[in-house]
Amino acid sequence: MKPTLPQQDLINSTHFCVLVPTYNNHKTLRKVLDSVLDFTPNIIIINDGSTDETSTILKDYSYLTQIHHAKNSGKGMALRNGFKKAIELNFEYAITIDSDGQHFATDIPNFLVEIQKQPDSLLIGSRNMTQENVPKKSSFGNKFSNFWFWFETGIKLDDTQSGFRLYPLRLIPKKYYTNKFEFEIEVIVRSAWKGILVKNIPIQILYDPTERVSHFRPFKDFTRISILNTVLVLNALLYIKPRDFVRKAKKKGFKRFFLEDILESSDSNFKKAAAIALGIFIGISPFWGFQTVLLLFFATLFKLNKVIAYLSSNVSFPPFIPFVIYGSLKMGSYFVSTDTPLVLDSSVTFDDIQKNATQYIVGSLILASVLALSVGLISYLLLTAFSSKKNK
Repeated sequence: MKPTLPQQDLINSTHFCVLVPTYNNHKTLRKVLDSVLDFTPNIIIINDGSTDETSTILKDYSYLTQIHHAKNSGKGMALRNGFKKAIELNFEYAITIDSDGQHFATDIPNFLVEIQKQPDSLLIGSRNMTQENVPKKSSFGNKFSNFWFWFETGIKLDDTQSGFRLYPLRLIPKKYYTNKFEFEIEVIVRSAWKGILVKNIPIQILYDPTERVSHFRPFKDFTRISILNTVLVLNALLYIKPRDFVRKAKKKGFKRFFLEDILESSDSNFKKAAAIALGIFIGISPFWGFQTVLLLFFATLFKLNKVIAYLSSNVSFPPFIPFVIYGSLKMGSYFVSTDTPLVLDSSVTFDDIQKNATQYIVGSLILASVLALSVGLISYLLLTAFSSKKNK
């Protein structure tokens, strides 16, 4: 299907290329290339060590830019080398399309229309995962990926696994750690962390079980994706979210930030009180070393104010730690009996606490729950009273 005249004008005015990574897709490769050629000759083919008839087919397209890997290195490496070549050829954007025939080249102009509206964005084609012949594992994998992308970036997308995308070549990160299927997750997460707008646009999709060949290996690739998400989550919780918090505070000014984003935030009084209660619970609980990670995880999960929760968790600030430990052991002594009861006076040592670890853990969880509920309730009442007074 040839592009219309307005589409052709848009294609001519946008400096883009199409990357076609391929590995043993000889049944559909020719059809994909011919369909893309209807729109542009700016095609870069990355043959990732194919062992079928791919090399023979590509001889008929010798006038196109081709990269050949001696052995299969993974889709991520194919795309990385494709990006590098596209930048060398001075392209501004790269559209990636899979060679298994599931995508329609007729959607290329839609990407170009959208990128004119927001030139610095990364676009991901959004598939209709409910249509006929869509594998259940693909639908589940997409939902799984969407959740973790939201958790890591705060951005909600309908499709994070589609390979039909438009990348702003000069803006995306230059260095990566992954080479396989998980690369397509890494690149969009780290692009979002750089401040690039990542968004979906609707695309057509075709799953033909007689032609389509999937190289996704459920166990190995899902394990790689899980490991990557673990690393990304830790990075988000320990660095990205605190970094963004500081940047936002500096940009607004700390006084204005405190007033607008904490005291005057759009959260209800209940949610503010819940954030305080969460901070108190995590701060007193016995999860030493993991408190910040747990705090940010649950604050994100329940959509609570992270700043309020974090400030409240400082109930375990170093000068208060002896009181927290004492209170936990005292509380635990009412519920856990030991052969050698712990005497809570100035003679208590760390070894004594270790011997009574169960007493401490149980006591700290109970104390954390009681104080969290109490302080949360008091906070709610005070916030409600403050709001009523302000309205009057």
